[in-house]
Parts: sequence; C-alpha cells; structure tokens
Amino acid sequence: MAINGVMRLGEVQVRVMDMKATLHHYLDVLGLIKVADGDDGRVYLKCWDEHDHHSVVLREADSPGLDHAAFKVRRDGDLDGFARKTRDFGLAVEEIPAGRRLASGRRIRMQTPMGHWIELYAEMEKVGNGRPERNPDPFPDGLSGVAPNRLEHLFVFGPNIRETARYFIDVLDFGVSESLDLPDGNPKSVFLACNTAMHDIGLVEYPEPGKLHHFSFWLDSLEQVHRAGLLFGKNNVSIDTGLSQHGIGRAQTIYFFDPSGNRNEVFSGSYLYFPDQPTLHWDITNVGRAIFYPEGRVDPSYLEVLT
Repeated sequence: MAINGVMRLGEVQVRVMDMKATLHHYLDVLGLIKVADGDDGRVYLKCWDEHDHHSVVLREADSPGLDHAAFKVRRDGDLDGFARKTRDFGLAVEEIPAGRRLASGRRIRMQTPMGHWIELYAEMEKVGNGRPERNPDPFPDGLSGVAPNRLEHLFVFGPNIRETARYFIDVLDFGVSESLDLPDGNPKSVFLACNTAMHDIGLVEYPEPGKLHHFSFWLDSLEQVHRAGLLFGKNNVSIDTGLSQHGIGRAQTIYFFDPSGNRNEVFSGSYLYFPDQPTLHWDITNVGRAIFYPEGRVDPSYLEVLT
C-alpha cells in the first residue's frame, strides 16, 4: 500500500444547539449510525461504510461551528515525526494521550494559522461496516435515509491562507489539486489532497479565523444525490444550493444545513487525484462557473453563511 503519512479526514467534532433536532437530522434524514453516547454528552456517529468507531462527533453548545477536525495517519510512529515538523514550522503541539478521545489512540493537536484546531491520530477502535470480511454483500441491511458511504472532506474559512496551505503541503505532505486565484496571483481558495480524493480539506481566505463552511459526505452516484435532494424536501431540510455540479472538482453536489446552521454537503462524481498531476487554476473572475458550473453564479449566502 503506497499511501503513507496522512491518509484521510477521519473525524469532525461540531457544535450543535439542539441535540434532539440534530440527531433527527443526522440519524433519521441523513442516515448516519449512532455508535455511542459519551459520558460528557457528546454523541458519536459514523457512515455505514466506515470501519472506524466514528467520524462525526456532536457536542451541544450555545453556538454552532467546528471544534476540531482530525486526520488519520498510517502508523503511530508517524505522529512523532509530524509533531517535530509542526514545531519546526512554528506551531505549538499538544500531546493527547490514548483514551482521552473516545475509542482513539494517542493524538497530537495544533492550531493552524487560519485558526482551526487539527488533530492527528493513528489508532481508533474498529467496529466494522456491517458486512462480513469474507464474501461480503454490497451493503448491509437496515440502512435508512440518505445513507452516505463516508465522511468525504472539510471546507474552512479564515485568514492566513498561504501559511496554512504551506503547513499542509510542507509539513503534512498534502498536494494542491486546484486553486481559485486572485488577480495578483495569490490564492483565494486552495484544495488540498492527502490521498486520491480530489481534496480532503479546502481553505478560503477570510478575515475572521476558525470558521466552518461545510463538511461533506460521499455518495456513489448522481442518482443517489438526486434521491438525497428528494429526502431533504420530504423532511423540510433547509437547502442552501443544489442539485448542481462544481467546476472545481467536477462533482455533483447539494448543500444543506443541520438544525443549528452547520452546512453539510452530499458529493459524488469527482475525479481521482495523483501527486504528479498539475494544479488546476481558476480565475476569481470566473468564480461562478468554478463553484456552480451550470448556473455560472454564486448566491451570496454560499459565501457569507458560516459557523
């Protein structure tokens, strides 16, 4: 297996203001699976085709937003190297012992120049995906709602995009698949990949630090994305935009909100990324086609509603 170092986005912990309404959204409509209730009130969820204990953590709070995102690395020993390189980059590193995060091994934690908290870990309890490991069926019984396969990517806003992108590239060894560029050549947004996904995290330059734009879930087909839209309509889910297709990444998409205002996305059909591919560049004057290719425009709410 060639993927080493950081393998994927493994976890997001988000703040929500009404846990009962939020659980209806993520369990009954979106179709995630509840794995555990924490002693501290946190609720742990996963998508059906994920083997690790959880990928989404909900924490009840007075305001919505992102507490942290965690990326899974290949080996426990990788954490020591990333901690050293992070300190050399100039960021402080917090060591989190095994067991402090539910079902998780030890972690390291740092805050990016954009103001977001990032954690790295190598070990998490395995709970499986509901299929046997020998002669598995295509999917398990009992799926409900949209039933996304997996947590796909994260998109965040904040200042100091160039330094943050440099951290992901130089320290964590991400590649840049696409970039939305200002007239002076500086990036307004960059799309960063640590595996063959088109991106695992996207960054947008913005004056306020630590803002969440969305976290995204993967579906296998455009038909499933269309069905998701019908389920959202049936359940009065607040839709932001979609069904549409991105120019950047080429994926089909619907953006929608959970009851606390955190933006979610269902996403399908993007291309595979490999490190030897050139970075694709979009001019900011073409931002409409870059984000929503068929419409060629972006509604203000897409760029202004953040948590």
